[in-house]
Amino acid sequence: MKNIYKIHYIVFFLALFFSKSIAEPTVVRSKAVEQVTINTGYMNMALTFNNDGTKMYTSSMKGVKPAAEARDDKVYEYVLTTAYNISTATLRTSLDVGTYTGSLTEIHGAMQVVFNNDGTKMFIADHHKTIIEWTLTTPYDIDTASTTYNAGQGYDTNLQEKRPTSVAFNNDGTKMYVAGNEKSNANPGEVNEYTLDTPFVITSGVTHINTEDLNSDHSYIDGIVFNYDGTKMYTTDSEDNVINQYKLTTAFDISTLSLQGTLDLSNYSGLGNARETAFNSDGSKMFVIDEDAEVYEFDLTCNWSIIDGACDDPITTSDEGKDILSSIESQTATAKQIAIQASTPVLNRMYWLRRHRNNDQLSNQNIRFNFSNSMVASLSNIIPISNKTNEVLDKLSDHWSFWSEGSVSIGRTGDTSTSSSKKINTKGITLGMDKKISKNRLYGYALRFGNDDVDVGTSGTNLDTKSFSLSVYGTFPHDDEKFTEGILGISTLKTDHIRKGGGSTRTGERDGAQIFGSLNYLSTYKKENFNITPNLRIDLSYTELSKYREKGPAALVYKAQTIETGMISTGFTISDILNFNTFTFKPNGGLELGVDFSPSSDATYRYLSETTEYTKSIDQDSKNLIANIGFDLVTDNGFSIMTIYERNQSDNAHSDTLYIGFGYIPSDNNEYALSLDNDKASLSYERDLNGFDIRMSSNYSLMSQIPEYGATLEIVNTF
Repeated sequence: MKNIYKIHYIVFFLALFFSKSIAEPTVVRSKAVEQVTINTGYMNMALTFNNDGTKMYTSSMKGVKPAAEARDDKVYEYVLTTAYNISTATLRTSLDVGTYTGSLTEIHGAMQVVFNNDGTKMFIADHHKTIIEWTLTTPYDIDTASTTYNAGQGYDTNLQEKRPTSVAFNNDGTKMYVAGNEKSNANPGEVNEYTLDTPFVITSGVTHINTEDLNSDHSYIDGIVFNYDGTKMYTTDSEDNVINQYKLTTAFDISTLSLQGTLDLSNYSGLGNARETAFNSDGSKMFVIDEDAEVYEFDLTCNWSIIDGACDDPITTSDEGKDILSSIESQTATAKQIAIQASTPVLNRMYWLRRHRNNDQLSNQNIRFNFSNSMVASLSNIIPISNKTNEVLDKLSDHWSFWSEGSVSIGRTGDTSTSSSKKINTKGITLGMDKKISKNRLYGYALRFGNDDVDVGTSGTNLDTKSFSLSVYGTFPHDDEKFTEGILGISTLKTDHIRKGGGSTRTGERDGAQIFGSLNYLSTYKKENFNITPNLRIDLSYTELSKYREKGPAALVYKAQTIETGMISTGFTISDILNFNTFTFKPNGGLELGVDFSPSSDATYRYLSETTEYTKSIDQDSKNLIANIGFDLVTDNGFSIMTIYERNQSDNAHSDTLYIGFGYIPSDNNEYALSLDNDKASLSYERDLNGFDIRMSSNYSLMSQIPEYGATLEIVNTF
């Protein structure tokens, strides 16, 4: 019994240790940065990035200078070839700011550097009671920086803060925050809050509204920074070598702060006397600069939290949260669209058959595939129709018809206050065969291969979904002009998900299975060759998406998700038949209104390192207006073309889709062949003309560095 208890204790402590170890920030890299080293000693102080993480800025300050010594405190600008990856940083330039940093006889220095939102202004916290404002003629380029500090281009903090160490602003620049030592020069630090009459203008209209004394939390405050929406504040203490994380119940109002926890930086080898802290744009990475000119990069286990148990819903914790929500919406919408995309070509096929139901030969192909490669040829044992299409057609031409249809769709969904925009590209090809039982009745099978590619937002987030759908369909007439059409099918889905933000990339794979169906009732009214066909259709689908997890910083885990969809549509199609000498032209068009009554679908997710789950309910109900126009062209020698252009417009989205189908009804003395022979593709045509065999062929080398092309013409007569 004692051994059992011991095992339980061991398991408990291992679990506790493991959860603790994955919850703490992880150092992924560090980099020594430029500094001047002379006898009087320089220390690195500032750390910040430009708006997209492709530039990094640090500063150096001298400890104590004689009054006669020239000012040479500097700001350094680095270029990062990979955003927010400090290992790719190289020094581009430096700016000597010493001549602008206060009295010659006082301790001074460029303690922190920050920018306004577009990089046209730079602010330096001078350790001698001043925040100095600079103007940049080229955004984020310190070579173009200038200031008229002596003429009042700055703000004197002496009444509240004689030793400012850091400066920060809220998102719109209407508030400024200054951290440092209190005016009495005692060690403990404080944070002061100011309002600005004009955003990011500190030369006038600045009002001090609050001072928060953090004496009980700090020995010294070096840095202050906020998360993206001002609901968290982080302070850096070089003497205790810690970072404190505070929660603000009112955004950017430091009077509402409360301490959430402390990260002890002494646990990380080599990191001592931390001066400033910065984050990437989505809060999945943290950067710390220490006094010894070293910058450390951390991967956080959840966005904007450096301590265990203080994670927030990732959808609400950064601008990149809009991409997360948009990705969830896209996966939900894609499942619905795959069912529609699998049904539409079949509906097009049945519509085409109704227009051509008096024809006995409805096959759309007469192509033979020959494979010389032994591996490829072995597929013919599994799919004999691929190798011997002609033979199949010869055997089944009286009963079966074969068809194919390809489609390309381009769509866009606009952004909202909570989710990013989506660009949607869809490609698919459908292969089918159907059997005509009577003049108006048939059934068949269709196989669709589809690819849906969705670009989310502008940061590079992408979902690539491949789907395979198999359906059975049939037409059941009530009389010669009234029909009921039905489709029942299944689909498999596989999604490759890439989520980017703040210079970080997360990847994941997700599978799915689906069942779908469609029931369409229609009636045709004729007047000579002109037809109008009103219809009423209902589409249903049920999809299960598997659980999956991302790989990368601040990775998320998603639970399995079920998606139920339902739409009822009504509209009409019109068509006409125009007969010419050598071909028949059949224009057609239609309009349809769809009402989506799908229930909402719940997506549940959490951070990999946490147990707290978050659920987002995705609304699916919408109204759709679909308009289409197209034509059929059928020639006397058996060739046919079918095209349909479709515009689908919903509340906040639209898509444009082009469907193209090609067909050929061969005569008995014509034959086509497509051959794949190792690295060579060949196409040949043969026709029997009054006892002469006319053969035309061409070939193209697929793999040769110098492509080979050939063509031959043969006329053969057998005596």
